Amino acid sequence: MLPQALLFMALLTTNVASTSNIITALPGFPGNLPFKLETGYVGVGNMDDVQLFYYFIESEGSPEYDPLVLWLTGGPGCSAFSGLIYENLGPLSFDYANSIGNKPKFKLNPYSWTKVANIIFLDAPVGSGFSYAKTWTGYTNMSDTLSAAQTYEFLRKWLMDHPKFFNNQLYVAGDSYSGIVVPIIVQEISDGNHDDNVPPINIKGYVLGNPATDLDKDEDSRILFAYLKALISDELYQSLETNCNGEYINVDPNNALCVDDLEIYNECTEDIRAAQILEPSCTVTSPKSTGSIWNPDHLSDRDSKNTLLTSSGLPRLWCREYNYILSEIWANDKTVQDALHVREGSIEEWVRCNYSLQDSYIKDVSSSLVYHENLIKKGYRVLIYSGDHDMVVPYVGTLAWIESLNLTVDNRWRPWFVSGQIAGYSVQYSHITNYKLTFTTIKGAGHTAPEYKPEECLAMISSLRVKVDLGSIIGIIRANHDLSSLLCAV
Repeated sequence: MLPQALLFMALLTTNVASTSNIITALPGFPGNLPFKLETGYVGVGNMDDVQLFYYFIESEGSPEYDPLVLWLTGGPGCSAFSGLIYENLGPLSFDYANSIGNKPKFKLNPYSWTKVANIIFLDAPVGSGFSYAKTWTGYTNMSDTLSAAQTYEFLRKWLMDHPKFFNNQLYVAGDSYSGIVVPIIVQEISDGNHDDNVPPINIKGYVLGNPATDLDKDEDSRILFAYLKALISDELYQSLETNCNGEYINVDPNNALCVDDLEIYNECTEDIRAAQILEPSCTVTSPKSTGSIWNPDHLSDRDSKNTLLTSSGLPRLWCREYNYILSEIWANDKTVQDALHVREGSIEEWVRCNYSLQDSYIKDVSSSLVYHENLIKKGYRVLIYSGDHDMVVPYVGTLAWIESLNLTVDNRWRPWFVSGQIAGYSVQYSHITNYKLTFTTIKGAGHTAPEYKPEECLAMISSLRVKVDLGSIIGIIRANHDLSSLLCAV
């Protein structure tokens, strides 16, 4: 691999105009891909310094009529590949049972969102996945607002290269930290349409899962969530409410009673896996395996504490983080990068989530609530969903900011069903501007809800295209999805 200094010199002299490639086969999947996959780069920013990498998968239904979805995974710094594979949004998933050694295998995912939508999976901001910058300055001063502006530029350029999707209804979607950036992007699109930017974009709304919205209030809501899930006692919850006055983040260090209560709270919750409170909490010390999918010797002290200590030879406790190692093995394989048409030398190493990016990333928007308020005037359709066992961004905090928008409640809180079983609960809101918002929980799901409940989340997202293509109702009936409580708003 090129040394970093030579890497940038090489990239500066390389033609890095927007490119796209149709991928017909991938390492780890037998035979040709039974769906249309395109990968490529689009240059944005000053002199196209930033090169954003994307995966585009056409709808397996009716690509000419189905919505176009731009998907951003959170972080900031997590690759869209994580949403494509782990969150079951794409047509492939890892075949864990048959992935041996350093040869990850894929299988078809029956719950892919591409069954009902065309999806662009975008590695943004720069530094995520295979996206890169030609110069150091492309990595510096990256922020919420700059990332949103670059994503809007990406979308305009991508549509110019794909004019057949001009008329498709567009939804911008994402989860987790994308809850900060997505509303800004939608505002950028809306403003651009008002200013007659080319091309006009047929934006109809946005979709957010367990979204970060107001960083302090999101974190504050963990106290109420912990109480409702019986992680802390009624006595402690009441004491916290009294002693901390509902403020649990920026606590006055001289408020000894509040500080003491928070110490007890931390003791009760520190070993809980916040992303899904019912799953084991553990950490892989090394994100890499040594000749196997994961090496049980690479365990932290917490892992050791949680290991099954029996004389029967039972395997160590499974943790979801072990699944993520497969993506690091696969995406760093030279044959994989060649198959995806990744530019050689553009990144040193692919990581699922580039947490080092967060050291330089500027969070210049602490709350995206004002963007939600502004977008009410545009009459968009909005879907907000929350895995109800997520303590990273708890549903109670999300519901609280939605209620602060002072919308009209069209349909009260009620269950919705998949295959005759309650899949979650939803409430629907509207505004005189024809704005409609549906908030729904996904029962039993965690922070990235489709990762935990793929069938239910496919049923949920299928409702987006019902207004677009009446023929999709047939598909929903065949799938035995009872979406009556979601369809009237979305």
